[in-house]
Amino acid sequence: MPSIVLKIDVDTYRGTREGVPNLVRILKQHQAGASFLFSLGKDHTGWAMRRAFRPGFFKKVSRTSVLEHYGLKTLMYGVCLPAPDIGKHCIEEMRATKRAGFECGIHCWDHVVWQDNVRRRGEAWTQKQMQLAYLRYQEIFGAPPKTFGAAGWQMNPHALAQLDHYGIQYASDSRAMLKADGSLANPVAGPYRMGHAQGAFDCIQMPTTLPTLDELLGLELDGELVTEKNIAGKVLNLTAEPRNHVFTMHAELEGQKLAPILIELLNGWSEQGYQCISMAQYYAQIREQELPVHPITWAEIPGRSGELLALA
Repeated sequence: MPSIVLKIDVDTYRGTREGVPNLVRILKQHQAGASFLFSLGKDHTGWAMRRAFRPGFFKKVSRTSVLEHYGLKTLMYGVCLPAPDIGKHCIEEMRATKRAGFECGIHCWDHVVWQDNVRRRGEAWTQKQMQLAYLRYQEIFGAPPKTFGAAGWQMNPHALAQLDHYGIQYASDSRAMLKADGSLANPVAGPYRMGHAQGAFDCIQMPTTLPTLDELLGLELDGELVTEKNIAGKVLNLTAEPRNHVFTMHAELEGQKLAPILIELLNGWSEQGYQCISMAQYYAQIREQELPVHPITWAEIPGRSGELLALA
């Protein structure tokens, strides 16, 4: 039976408080496994407005209704409002997710700071950011994390080495290359290890192989505008041919306004014969396989601004 690995990035205070409990309820109702990756420090979402100068930023914002999905208050955190400390104020929501049977892991310490800086930062800065998240995770859950998923699919070689140092055996830090229609550029893209000058990192990478909903909304595919009414069908078209996939969700989107679309997808994947599982369950399937090694590569993904860590 092919699998859809559900990876949920939790970026914000509101997403943790409201989106995560909604997702837990929906996923339990559909007997779906998933991995929740938490931002554990302060929510500085307002700082993201500095990305306005990046190519493609305004185009993405206009397509995906950032204000509608994230809310004005969240967009003011760190600018006009104090940044709430997610890991301090949302402990119960995080622990309840674990108690409900879902895998929990690290997304980052500070989402905006990581996404906007890590690619050009050095070893000391990178280790400090990861150590803050690592220690906070242990405070909340009483055990070290088993998995990680980089904020904004942004990493550097020091961060990849740190995953090995922490003994994290699997992560989802990269994207598979996609065509303009959202389909895989390489049909066999899947789990791999990232290479470096001396060989390869130990941590297995599970690249996201499907476009995210915010990347598809507002695009034209096959001469048709992608809307909230037809987007589930567009994604299901991409999974019509059975194979394992990794699908990244966001607690701020699928956990809130786009929840009805998630339900459509879960029902559709069930009809297509898929099992929705966590990263841990996927790792159990692939851990003994001889996996390819690919170099650290950067590329643009249709519907998203800037370069992301990508599977060559």
